[in-house]
Amino acid sequence: MTTKDYTMYGTKIYNHKKQEVGLLISTWVNVYADGKVDFATCVDSKGNKYNTEMDNITPS
Repeated sequence: MTTKDYTMYGTKIYNHKKQEVGLLISTWVNVYADGKVDFATCVDSKGNKYNTEMDNITPS
């Protein structure tokens, strides 16, 4: 079970991979067999929800 953190809900972010601005909804840790990766659930300017690695985004 993944525990999502909504502390930063609504934070404006810039996604370097998609090169666009969006809003952060929640953060969570994705556990793989060989490690853990921090992920974020975001919404782009068109209203589409997506998951991305935290390394791809910065606060805007």
